[in-house]
Amino acid sequence: MKLRSLLFVPGDRPDRFAKAAASGADAVIIDLEDAVGLGRIIVAREAAAEYLSGDRPVPVFVRVNPQDSHLTHDDLASVLPYMPDGIVLPKAEGARSINWLRAEAAAVADSQDGEAPPILPIATETPGAVFDLGTLREVAHHLVGVSWGAEDLPAAIGAATAREADGRYTAPFEMVRSLTLFAAHAAGVAAIDTVFPNIKDEAGLAAYVGRAARDGFSGMLAIHPSQVAAINAGFTPSAEQLAHAQSVVDAFAANPAEGVLQMDGKMIDAPHLKAALSILTRA
Repeated sequence: MKLRSLLFVPGDRPDRFAKAAASGADAVIIDLEDAVGLGRIIVAREAAAEYLSGDRPVPVFVRVNPQDSHLTHDDLASVLPYMPDGIVLPKAEGARSINWLRAEAAAVADSQDGEAPPILPIATETPGAVFDLGTLREVAHHLVGVSWGAEDLPAAIGAATAREADGRYTAPFEMVRSLTLFAAHAAGVAAIDTVFPNIKDEAGLAAYVGRAARDGFSGMLAIHPSQVAAINAGFTPSAEQLAHAQSVVDAFAANPAEGVLQMDGKMIDAPHLKAALSILTRA
């Protein structure tokens, strides 16, 4: 499943579902959590179920409510009969939260045979979750990726903000972002960067996406359809990158006995080949 862009849409706004699916996003996330007031949760569940029961032009995920909300069971009961393409779990705390969600899914309906769709945890929204990131590799076969959040965690620890005035993350949250990146790669799943909240700042978004792709993220969460094109472009290898990657692969194919080669005046070895193959796979 290609996941460059995953676009949130409020679950109680079914009028926006088709627009979100037509935005060019690789996947849509119907949100039953932050974007929906408690008084609208039943409406949101019903709308999500109705949409999932029809044709899906793109994969559709559902963000359920977190474990401590006591709403997750009913969220799952509403949508699992229609098997969404993935479940987004907020406030996840490592492997134990993934195992808990799967147990909840098993309890929802016998017809599901205890199986849950692949899970995308938002894995850093509580202080404890930061220390549990490494355990996600234990449940990697149940994950479609790992993402993080830069909004709930500052509130949880009493930080005034997660960002500097120019939009960069402050040191504690830059560390959390990096740990998420490595946790995803350790688990062998997609590393999904968090949202860019300023939907009017096109230049800032482009810079943010470029940095994420440079650092090793493979996709990003989006909060508005206008962000999708820039996100997709940033996580799609350029023609120049593809040509260089193919040259590296061709060079090693032509010299299978060599561990180190010289190309364009530079030495290349196995890590360069691995990076080149990754770029070609993403394309």
